[in-house]
Formats: sequence, structure tokens, C-alpha cells
Amino acid sequence: MFSKWKSRSQRRNESPQQVPDEPTTAPAPMPQEPPNRQEPAPRADVQPVSPPVVPEQALADEPDAGRPRHAAPEPPAENPTRIPVPPRRGVPNGFGRIPVHNVSPVLENGAYPAKAVEGETITVRANIFREGHDALGACVILTDPAGTEQRIDMAQVEPMGLDIWAAQVRLGVPGDYSFRVEAFDDRWRTWQHNAAIKLDAGLDVPLVCAEGRILLEEAAEAARAADAEHDAALLADAGRRLDPGAPVQQLREVVTGPEVDAAMSRWLPRNLLTPTAEFPLVVHRRGAQFSSWYEFFPRSVGAVRHEDGSWTSGTFRSSEKMLERIAELGFTVAYLPPINPIGRAFRKGPNNTLQAGPDDPGSPWAIGSADGGHDAVNPELGTIEDFDHFVARAHELGLEIALDFALQASPDHPWAVEHPEWFTTRADGTIAYAENPPKKYQDIYPINFDNDPEGIYNEALRLAEFWIDHGVTILRVDNPHTKPVDFWAWFAARLHERHPEVVIQAEAFTRPEMMHALAKVGFHLSYCYYTWRNTKYELGEYLTELSNESVDFFRPNFFTNTPDINPTFTQSGNPAAFAIRMILAATMSPAWGVYSGFELCEHEVLKPGGEEYMNSEKYEFRPRDYDAEPNLNGLMRMLNAIRAGHPALQQMRGTQVLGTSSDKIFAFAKRDGDDRVVTIVSLDPDEGVDGTVHIDLGWLGLDPDAPVRVHDELTGQDFDWGADNYVRLWPAQPAHVLSVRPADQG
Repeated sequence: MFSKWKSRSQRRNESPQQVPDEPTTAPAPMPQEPPNRQEPAPRADVQPVSPPVVPEQALADEPDAGRPRHAAPEPPAENPTRIPVPPRRGVPNGFGRIPVHNVSPVLENGAYPAKAVEGETITVRANIFREGHDALGACVILTDPAGTEQRIDMAQVEPMGLDIWAAQVRLGVPGDYSFRVEAFDDRWRTWQHNAAIKLDAGLDVPLVCAEGRILLEEAAEAARAADAEHDAALLADAGRRLDPGAPVQQLREVVTGPEVDAAMSRWLPRNLLTPTAEFPLVVHRRGAQFSSWYEFFPRSVGAVRHEDGSWTSGTFRSSEKMLERIAELGFTVAYLPPINPIGRAFRKGPNNTLQAGPDDPGSPWAIGSADGGHDAVNPELGTIEDFDHFVARAHELGLEIALDFALQASPDHPWAVEHPEWFTTRADGTIAYAENPPKKYQDIYPINFDNDPEGIYNEALRLAEFWIDHGVTILRVDNPHTKPVDFWAWFAARLHERHPEVVIQAEAFTRPEMMHALAKVGFHLSYCYYTWRNTKYELGEYLTELSNESVDFFRPNFFTNTPDINPTFTQSGNPAAFAIRMILAATMSPAWGVYSGFELCEHEVLKPGGEEYMNSEKYEFRPRDYDAEPNLNGLMRMLNAIRAGHPALQQMRGTQVLGTSSDKIFAFAKRDGDDRVVTIVSLDPDEGVDGTVHIDLGWLGLDPDAPVRVHDELTGQDFDWGADNYVRLWPAQPAHVLSVRPADQG
């Protein structure tokens, strides 16, 4: 039954099967900088050995008796074939000649670009290793928007046994970049290592010197070809000094000399070059990461209530004085809820009641009426010309306008008649309104993106560009997690192509996977979980996550509150609680925001245990006296000034949570170059707290054993500190925001 199977010896004696012929033309050489030598795989030459001593009769019985035997089978005499060897470079989804993998920052295998902002320094990492003990080298090749390449050498980092290589890459102007990692055979490092051992031991000195001279001459030749005469002369001189008869100290100077070492790194051709694929990287303007937001309802600014209970709405013109206040407080972004006409059908009354009175303004998120849809302004606020004047005034004050972009409609929206296919129709023929059972939102129709994707996609883009043409530079997108991710990928890509200066922020209080997906497909900023992170553990864990594992794609905006979120931490009304949350938001995140009224310690909740504001501004006018007591205007102004003066607070990458001896004290450090800030905050708004804080001075780039001078940006006080420091905080002074410098710098 096994007759169809042949023995190994039978198969060996048969003619070999044909395999594809070796290509007749060599593959195109890889780009080389400096010229690299792509060596073919060496053939395994077979050396004859003496024939074994066997009885003479046995030799006579063997075919071809007396011929030498080989350690490997002889190649066939006829029809010789060879299996082609692939090019020695990176292999998609595999290992190249020198394996390079786990490259970061890379999103979804390169489907979406990692993010940074102009002037920011990012870390590129990869696992790189090779066979045996020969040294390897690696570098990052960064290609800027103009197509210019820059090489940044990588170094192995701790823990050394994990083969992690990294490089710090500083980015320039905004635009689309790419990068790749290249690994190569570092022949100079291999020679240095071996030479240092053998020269000291007096082993093979002539051979060691000869091998070193070959490498030096090769590098000198490459330098001369590039007209780098200084380096060429330096390397040629090093080759001459590598004389086996010279003193060992002279030879060691050649082996270890930093100038020669640097020149060899520049000019010695890099053999066995193994590049990865190109990975995308987008660099945004700084405002896509660092910004201070203030949200207000224009209809409330200047609104007047009459004796009969009716109201006159605030307008764009009356709101210009609010722009002046926002700028004076140091904010950079004025954020407006939707400014479109508000539907009448099922309009909500105060506190989200189902019956609205004739003078109730309704929710701005119920967009659309007989006065128009998403490309119209609410006539109670003014005209489009009034809005243009409002935007121009904001720009004069150095403010950007962020506008709410809510893709939903009231039953009165023109779309309900003109494009019913953009909504979901129920079995009874009615359009489905928004629901989050048991809650019902009869005043809002959600969009169905699947009935006419081409129509609704292009309409959304048209509307965005309409407001961009009117000076809006930031779109705050309402509930993007209730729309398809692939739509947002399309939308964000089109905006980036046509309006790269425009920032889009996701208002997505949802699951982490959805929040991260929205960030990856193109949202520059996102609301986040800060509002619900209150304890030392919660804050530390969240800050560590944001500054490490998601830092290359997810940029948080720490809002203290929103029209929908009255935080539990501040529902007591204690001004110290409001101050604590302001300080944390402004110093933990490069982007932070305040919704109007937080500085006045507004805290009344609609229902015990809930998070909705009593008398929510979503459903009624709320004119305010911003000078009323208590207020935190001075603290807001101070925090924005501190942020503007410290680059360390304008980024998220250089962040470290610090150890404290009390669960009621939270501390962290931020560093950007020589700018270092340590923030220490009490988490108890009612009682004083004390404890010790440990500062990792080495991480801050300072001598761990030397004293440091710290300056409290909140109080103006100076202290001489070390690694471990005692602090006491109380409700009237719940935090330190400390700039840190060496003590000898004064």
C-alpha cells in the first residue's frame, strides 16, 4: 500500500524537478546614502575531502569508483538550476536581512498617519536585531512635505536585552510627512569592538590594523566623492596612524576617537541595508494641540427679560463684548453652540420639559426651521453679516472661533421635506426621532448615512466649507460616535486636503475604542474622561495613558464642565473644588476648556445623583453677572498666563506622574527641553492636607543629588528643594504650580 511513496535515495537519483530560472537582470539597486553595497548572498563552495579508506573490492563495485566524495550532494551534471534569493531588504509583513519590526508611531499598520504639531519632538522606536555578534546600526529617514529626506541615527535604549532602538525626531512646518527605519551592518562598530580586545591583548595586531585601514579608506573615498575634504583627510590620516608597529595607545586613539567615529558614521557605506515600509505622519499647526477654550451661548449675552416675562435675545453684536472678556482672560478659542434656526416642532421648554412656552428659545441642537437649515443663522441672533463682523472682531482680539457642527435636524428642517431619504423611516411611515431609551428627543431627527451616502457626505462637506468661508477655523463636532467612522474618515481626509488649517474636535463621550478610532481617522482633538477622573489613582492612571500609549494619535481637551455635565466634584458649590478642577485641567492637558458659569461656581443639579444643571442654558436664556462673588476670574487669567509662558504645559509627551505620601495629594511633572513644571494639587476642597512629594530629578534632566530652585507660579514664592519635599495645602491655596531649575541658576 505504500508503493507510491519513494525512498529518499530513490528521489535523489531521479532528475530534479524544474524550478523557475534565476532572473536574467539584477534587481534595481536601493537608494543609498552614502553609497551602499548590496552584496549578493555568497555561494556555499564545496571543498573535496580525501576518499575514505575502504576495501579495494568495494571500490571496484561502486560506480565512478575513486572519485572524491563531498560533504554536500553534487550538483546535477545537466539542467543546473538555482532558487533565486530575494533582495536583502525589508519584507512586507515579514523580516528582512536585518529584522526590523514593531515600528512606532504607526497607526493601523500605516493606514492612518500618526500625529504631531510643528516644532514638536517625537520618539521613533523599533525592535531591531540580527544573528550572531556583529554590530548593527539603524536610523530614521524622515521625508518632509517638500520631499526632502533627513537622516536621524537611532540608538539602543534600556532595557538593552529587548533590542529596542529609538531616535528623537524634531518636526518642522505643518504638512504630510513620512518616515522609515533603516537597519544596516555596522562594520565599524564590529571592528572597534574586536580591535579594542585584540590590541590590548596583542593578538593579530597586523591583521586588525589592515582590516581597519580598509574600512577607513572606504569611508574616505566616499567622503572625497561628496567633496567632504575635511572628513576625507581626517579618515585618511587615521588610516595612516593605524600602523601595527605604532604604540598601542596611538592605535587605541584611532579605535575610540570621537571625530573619527563621527566621520565613519557619516561616510562608511552601509552594507546589508534593510529599510521598512514608509509610514505616514501628519504635522498640524500648534493650535491643534495647545488651546484654551471658553464656551458661551450668544443668545444669553445681552438678553433682556421684560416685565411680562418675555425675552429679547442676545445677538452677535451684543456678544462682541464677551469676546473682549474671553481674550482678556487669556483664552484662545471662543466656542459657540449651534447658531442656526431652531425648530418649533416639539420644542423643549425649561429643564428639558416637553411643553415650551411662546418665548422659550428651545435647544440650539434642534437645528432647522422655516428660516433655514445648517447654512442659515438664527434670525434672533442677527444676520450672516453680523456673524461675519463677530468673527472679524474675534480675529482682531487674537481669538479663533469654534462652531458646533451637529449633523442632525429638527422636524422643521428643510431636509425633512427635500431629503426624507437622509433619515430613517419607521413602519408607520413617520421619520424616526432620536432616542436613548428611556429618553426620547422628539425635537431631533438623527441622520441615516446609509440611504444616500454620496448625497449626505457631500452635503456635510459643503456645510463645513460654508462656515469655513465665513472665518470659522475649528469645528466642534457633536456626537460623532453616533455616525459611521468611515464617513468621518472620508470627511476628515477631504478637509485636510482642502483646508489643512481647520481643526476638528470630537465631542465623543463614549467607549475608548470609538474615541480612539475617531482620533485615528482624522479628528485633531477630543473631549475625554477627565470630568469623571477625581481620585489620585484615577487621575494618575489616565494621565499616564494619555501621555504614553495614545499620545501619537489622541489629543484630549480637558473641559471642566459642559452644558450637559455638572461635575459631581463641584456640586457642593465649594469654590475650592472649582479651583482644584480648573488647576488640574489647565496643567494636565495642553488643551483645556471652561463652559460659562463654572467660574461663578454654578452648581445646582436638576436631580440628586445626576449631572444635569438646574435651569440648563440649553433650554433658556442665562444672562450672567461675571463680576458677582464668588468668582474665579483671577485664577482663570493666571492659569492661562502660566500656560502661555511654559512650553512644558503645551504638550503631552513629556509627562510623568509623581509619587506622594497622601492619597489626597496628586502630583505630576512636565518637561519640554529646559522648561520644567511640577504641579501639586490637593484633592480635598474641605480640609488641609500635607505630605511628601518625590520628584524624579534625573527624569527632569537635573542632577539627582543637587538642590533645585522652584518658583510657585500661583503665589510668586521661591523654595530650595531636593528630590523629596514636604508640602501642605489647604482650601484657600489648594495647589503649587512650580517651575523648576538648577539652584545655581538663581
